[in-house]
Amino acid sequence: MYPIQAVEKHYAWGSHDRLQRMFHLHEPEGCQGDTLAEMWFSGHTESPSPLTLPDGSLIPLTEAIRRNPMAMLGERDSRLFGPTLPYLFKIISARIPLSLQVHPLDFEARAGFNRENALGVADDDPSRSFHDSLAKNEMVVALEPFQACVGFATISTQLTLLRAVDHPLAELMTEALTARTFHLGVPPARFASADAMMPVSSLIWPDSRRRIFRAFHAAVTAEPEAAQGLEEALEAAAGRLRSRRAGAVLDHALCAVRSFPNDPAVLCLLMLNPVDLEEGDSVYIPAGTPHAYIHGTAAEIMTNSDNVLRAGMTPKHRDIPNLLRSLDCQPSAPIDPSSSMIATLIMHNMVTYRPKINEYMLVYGHVQEGGATWPLLNRLQQRYGDLIERLGPRHLMIPRRGPRIIVCTDGRIRCATADKSCVLDQGQALFVPSEDGRVDITMPQDSDDAGGSFLLASTPV
Repeated sequence: MYPIQAVEKHYAWGSHDRLQRMFHLHEPEGCQGDTLAEMWFSGHTESPSPLTLPDGSLIPLTEAIRRNPMAMLGERDSRLFGPTLPYLFKIISARIPLSLQVHPLDFEARAGFNRENALGVADDDPSRSFHDSLAKNEMVVALEPFQACVGFATISTQLTLLRAVDHPLAELMTEALTARTFHLGVPPARFASADAMMPVSSLIWPDSRRRIFRAFHAAVTAEPEAAQGLEEALEAAAGRLRSRRAGAVLDHALCAVRSFPNDPAVLCLLMLNPVDLEEGDSVYIPAGTPHAYIHGTAAEIMTNSDNVLRAGMTPKHRDIPNLLRSLDCQPSAPIDPSSSMIATLIMHNMVTYRPKINEYMLVYGHVQEGGATWPLLNRLQQRYGDLIERLGPRHLMIPRRGPRIIVCTDGRIRCATADKSCVLDQGQALFVPSEDGRVDITMPQDSDDAGGSFLLASTPV
């Protein structure tokens, strides 16, 4: 086991105190104006986390894996992924909404990465969109209430919200969503530019997806002047619509427009599903899915990629053409990766989040003196009661092999392998290589604390 340090990411949307407190970086009252958005536990080549070796020296995780991939990753993961950590693990905290974005599909990521390399775009160039050749499929697990907008809602839901907003851009988006066919198959001039930017795959799309694309395009390509009067129009709509879902979407849009008052892309949030997570709730976001985080603190794990295509709500580079080429216009409900696995660790004060991919899984757990039940599990048992009853209690050990990262999120925990032991305080973390085998996470014997919570990232069992 090796202590691992997080790489700090300071973005404008980050928290002034939440991550600083969790990782004991400095006192909240001393960090006004210093926003900390993400803490990376990373094997990404552009921001690798340092490992502390037994002699006290530091080595980037990427280099440690390169030197001995079999010991660090294990035979299975070395064979599947080569000498690289297959996931990127973060703790994030959003004070204000952050970018409306899409992660590129796999073939678009490869093409974009090679294209920017051929053009000589530097790795640290702010206009660079593709930092690697991988698609990014990510998962979020809330550590406190966390709000987001994820994936397109049904067209009828989109229309209910857009029709309630008395604003010219909302009216144009409504027209795009309701124009099923055009005279002689030729769209009016105001939608021709959208059709010209549709990906090749749109040739086989149903008409509904093409309409969604046109409405989304109308908002993300509108000039800043098109946002004039948008906040007032959204406030009026919030007063007219009384449903809980509509209220959540409009609250998110109002939060965004107050942070980005000159950005018409805020109206895209009315096309997306509102996601309001409590602690322990999760959502999985495949590549191509439009999304925006609104507020809160969460664990985030993804394929080992830093590819982000932004369309709005950000001071960073917007790459609308590439985003539209990867945009998934299929309406669908947000994916909860815990729902099929929630029963596996329900009796062991741990919850497993495992989407159907090969790169990662995540465990959120708690240890407490006397084996008392974690209050979080009581809530999850109520939420997934029918599933738990149907599946019955099952036992799934924490992965015994593969590259694992353990972060203590609260209190204190003890991590022990066959021949090593280490106590972690809140904010401290370990990298556990495959060669260390099984790791047990318990309460420290001399601890007076009520308990300790942790996150464990790994490749799937």
